[in-house]
Amino acid sequence: MTANLHRGKNMEGSQAVIKCLKEQRVNTIFGYPGGMILPLFDALGKDSSIDFILTTHEQSSAHAADGYARASGKAGVCIATSGPGATNLVTGIATAFMDSVPMVIITGQVDSNLLGRDSFQETDIFGITMPITKHNFKLQSAKELIPLLRKAFALALSGRQGPVLIDIPKDFFYADIAYPENTTENKAAKPDADFIICAAEAIDEILKAERPVIIAGGGVVLGRAHKELIAFAEKYKLPVVSTLMGIGAFPNDHPLYMGFAGLHGRKSANYTVAEADLVIAVGSRFGDRQTGNIAHYIYEKHFIHIDIDPAEIDKNVHSSIGLSGDMKTILNLLMQREAVNNPDAWWKTLKKHKEKFAYEYTGKYDVPNIMHHISQTINKGDYAVVTDVGQHQMWAAQHIRRRTPRTWFTSGGLGTMGFGLPAALGIQLYYKNKKRVIHIAGDGGIKMTGSEYYTIAALRLPIISIIINNESLGMIRQLQKVYYGARYFSCNFEYKMNYVKYTESFGIRTYDVHSMDEFVEAFSNALALNEPQAIIVNAGKAFVEPMANTVSGINTFVNF
Repeated sequence: MTANLHRGKNMEGSQAVIKCLKEQRVNTIFGYPGGMILPLFDALGKDSSIDFILTTHEQSSAHAADGYARASGKAGVCIATSGPGATNLVTGIATAFMDSVPMVIITGQVDSNLLGRDSFQETDIFGITMPITKHNFKLQSAKELIPLLRKAFALALSGRQGPVLIDIPKDFFYADIAYPENTTENKAAKPDADFIICAAEAIDEILKAERPVIIAGGGVVLGRAHKELIAFAEKYKLPVVSTLMGIGAFPNDHPLYMGFAGLHGRKSANYTVAEADLVIAVGSRFGDRQTGNIAHYIYEKHFIHIDIDPAEIDKNVHSSIGLSGDMKTILNLLMQREAVNNPDAWWKTLKKHKEKFAYEYTGKYDVPNIMHHISQTINKGDYAVVTDVGQHQMWAAQHIRRRTPRTWFTSGGLGTMGFGLPAALGIQLYYKNKKRVIHIAGDGGIKMTGSEYYTIAALRLPIISIIINNESLGMIRQLQKVYYGARYFSCNFEYKMNYVKYTESFGIRTYDVHSMDEFVEAFSNALALNEPQAIIVNAGKAFVEPMANTVSGINTFVNF
């Protein structure tokens, strides 16, 4: 007779994983099956409380989980098998890592006794993903399963958020394990005396600056600090520009907003940053697409850098004052003094920039006017905009105005072509009927992950997908024009593709447009029907303007 000390308390590892996921309030998982992860799929199939979304490719599973996380603020979850299943996740993991998106990735692995033997579909995903995860775990025993899974969620969502991977040998899913009590305790850090002194010095800098500007980055969205940012800007009458990732962190129709700044930013925004004597960066890492030539960028400027991650302070731009921590707390500290600054002279200059560089929308058939029409239409309701990567992404950033956070989604740090459609899938699943997703892509990126139209159609998700078909890799063509003497190579699609038949093959109603009137009608029809639809915009080849000259300052521009 054999006695079991844990009789009635133990369960199979796969069941324990499901229980832990529910404990972490996970209700949606994205993934693709395979041999080493099948025990977990079997457990998922027995539990109807978690929605499993089968994508057409593991990369799309990661992008969909990423999109879900960006929309919800929760950790997105995706699962895949070992070997090619796990390696197919890598691009999606790197995308989330570069944009600080919380994700938990669960991969199956060969049985623990087969590790290191070049077993079928054995791959060291732990080593592969080490540089592109916030943390990753390689389980050594089944009893680590639940403590490390809990830790993965805690790490993904704390501090500077990011993806965390946990690699689980197949035999651990079958192991009989005890389900431990959850003793996790979250403690919020409080500002110490030195921090408060630094905050006071920052206020002094703000009050004495003649030409201050706020740069609102994606960290404002992740830190849920948009209300505090508005209050801070309004108190001191500070102009605000946003990074690509920061669009929506500050209302784009607010009188203090100067626009999206950077390589393809609005001229009014770039001039504001170039002429400022104090830059207050909130949740921005000063990426090269934001700064251009760093020597020109920092010339005769002071900086206040606010970020959750202390490693970002002084990494790209030496800060006069660095404040690392919770953005809500920091912004509230910076509002403790009376607003005695007088920015009126600065605002006279800024208003001239706004007037001089205002874009003239003529209504002609081109992508900027199409983006403007989309913006004017969707700002009357609840919509989220998701872009892929390329020229269309920059046109959308320039011309689509967003008023609230988590209504603008794009791949910023990694610049991942193919991100848009599967991310739109994840975002629409989270928002359900609360917001409708407008997906914008180029003809290049749609070839990469367009198979997710299958998933979108199967789930009847009411995503409106707008494909800008310029028969080229537009941004590559633009770079070859500027930097390679217009020697165009491997950027033009000589072989024509019928995108209408492609999207219709998935059962998606599709509109083929060749004029502004046709687009306006198609977009109106698409909005009226609560089902997945696509609009193919047959656009000519063009260049995104403005484009800052990266050799000189961000207020100098390339001539096409």
